[in-house]
Amino acid sequence: MAFNLKTKIWQTGALEWWAMIGNEDVYLGSREFPVPPEDGDAWTVRATGEMFKIIDGEICHVGQQEPVQEIW
Repeated sequence: MAFNLKTKIWQTGALEWWAMIGNEDVYLGSREFPVPPEDGDAWTVRATGEMFKIIDGEICHVGQQEPVQEIW
């Protein structure tokens, strides 16, 4: 998959999305990650509560909130 992003991203065999942000591997989520990613897209990773947004072709960490509690 080729996306026009400045941030290096990859998908694992478990269908999880990761990125290299600030020389660190950062978990971007699985189903939450927008495909195809475009400028202005924003999402929150359910497992961690991390919030991301694509600004000028770069994935930026914009905050954190409480992770979603899955009640079965």
